[in-house]
Order: sequence, then C-alpha cells, then structure tokens
Amino acid sequence: MIEFCCKRCNQKISVPKTFAGKKGKCPKCKNIVVVPKAEKVGPVANQNDFSDLKIGSGISDLDPALFDIPQKSETASRLSSQDGVTDRTFEALQKLEEKPGIDETEQLGERKLPCFIDIFLYPMSFSGLINLAIFIGVPLLINILWTILPIQLSCLFYLVTLVIHIVIFFYIYWYFVECVRDSADGGVRAPEGLGSTPGFMGMFWQTVNVIGCLAIFFTPFVLYMLLARRADIIFWLLLIYAVFLLPMGLLATIMFDSAIGLNPRLLVRSISSAFYPYCGLVLLFVTPVVVIGMLYTEVQESRLWIFIIRSIVTYLALVGAHILGRFYWRYQEKLNWEV
Repeated sequence: MIEFCCKRCNQKISVPKTFAGKKGKCPKCKNIVVVPKAEKVGPVANQNDFSDLKIGSGISDLDPALFDIPQKSETASRLSSQDGVTDRTFEALQKLEEKPGIDETEQLGERKLPCFIDIFLYPMSFSGLINLAIFIGVPLLINILWTILPIQLSCLFYLVTLVIHIVIFFYIYWYFVECVRDSADGGVRAPEGLGSTPGFMGMFWQTVNVIGCLAIFFTPFVLYMLLARRADIIFWLLLIYAVFLLPMGLLATIMFDSAIGLNPRLLVRSISSAFYPYCGLVLLFVTPVVVIGMLYTEVQESRLWIFIIRSIVTYLALVGAHILGRFYWRYQEKLNWEV
C-alpha cells in the first residue's frame, strides 16, 4: 500500500501500489493529487494484499474520479469481499473498468504532441476554454451592456459590474495559481476551475500572494523610473533583477503558499541548482511580454486591437502558468523544496 496526504487539506489516503504516479482528486476537498512513487514513501504492504485499502480520517467512500486508470476485474472482485471497502468504493472501481479508451500504460506528464506545440495547447481543455470565455467574454459583455442600457440604470449597473469585476479579478489570479500547481503535479491541460474554488477569501489571499510577489521584485524598478526619469545603468540593473528573479520567486511563493518562497537564500540556491534550464524559463517569460508590449503601444487607439491583445495576454498567462509549473515538475529533485 502507498499512504500519502493531500497537500491542501492533509487528508490521509491509502491506495494500492498499482496507482503510483497516477493523478486524481482528493475525496475530501476535491484537490488534484498525485499518488507518489512507491520508493518515495514509507514501507508498504504487499502489492497483492488489498485488505488494508481505506481512506483515513473519517472518509468512508472513495471519489469515483480519484484515479484515471481502471482496475482489473479480479482486483475489484477481491475488494468487494473486504470489510474495509464500502459498496460505493467497489461500484466506483467497477465504473472505472467500464471507461473506454483509457491507456493503462499512459504515464502522468507525458505529451502526445511535440513539447513546443503541446505547451501552447495547454488552455485547450474544456475547463480551460470555459475559463477563457469567462475571463475574456464577461468584461466584453459588460462593455456592450454599458452602451445599450438607459442612463437611469447606470448607477445600479455600475455597482453590479464593480462586484463582478472584483470577483473575476480574484478568480483570475486564483486560477493562475491552480494552473501552476496542476502543472507542477504533471498536468498537461488546464484544470477544472469552477466548482473547486476555495471561496472569496481563499481567492483573495492567493491574489495577495501573487501581487505581493510582483511588487517585491518590480517596486524598486518602478520607483527609480518615476524618480530618476532616465534609462541609466541603475535603471537596467533593477529591471534585470526583477525580470530574472520573478519566475523563481513566483513559483516558490505559489508552491510554498507563503512568503517564505521569497527567501533570498532559497531563491539563489534554487536558481544555481538548475541555472541553464532556468535561463531558458526566463527567456520564455520575457519574449512574449516584450512583443505584446510593443504591439500594444502601436495600436493603443484601436479598441478592436486592444481587445485582441488582451485576449492573447490572457491566453499566454495560462501558458506561462503551465511553463512555470512544468519547470518544477521536471526539476523538483534539483530544487529539493520538499513542498
């Protein structure tokens, strides 16, 4: 047996070793979890002994979506005869057997397309497209309604849209964090967003973490730019400092879910442990930002182009979250964060 805990709610889960490396949902909080490799956990029981299968801490049933591979028929038959497994658990495993088109040999994190192409298809899942529609379509719909509503309703409509904009603002940052964490667990497509949100305050604190990280690195640059109003050597050094350290600082803040990720010693040690791959990560972040910034300054008077560029920025933000989490997934042993 493999025993591990959910990173979000610390729910204890015990599963057979055949699920090592597979991805599913925590039966308590529905967070995406990955079953660790057998060699990375403590002593386990014999692989063929399934009598100890259980979900700890008072959870008596297994989420049907917990695993993405089917169990063999004989395994399910043996499980049905054990007292420690409920009928609902057995039915869930039987349903998994009936799912067609699932490759048992498919490993977590593998891509079906070339890496460079597949990275940019990250938001192209059902959940990713739904969230893109929310991020892009809702503000557009609000702007359209502004132009057709009578002046008498403008005050009430302003208050309603203000609340909507605030909620979407926090939701965007929360979903960005979820994409980073899901990719860090080996996900190759955008995860579910709606239905798994932690509530308004949970989204608020995730937003504070991300914006606080951005402020830590870019505040010196912005203050110097406002005060000096010239592009000298200090200007460029502060900009390089912000751009070079931001990806690692943002990744550490998200993975630790705390400002401890901004510890200078942690950042320096982490960057040095995977220096060359990290330089490539920085280039992947900087190039789209520079190109989009140049386009935005050229078409700032065209509303259509502004809408198109904002849509591209939203799409690339999800791609960037995937690249960030994927970096951790590939180099987590070198980073050795133990998160």
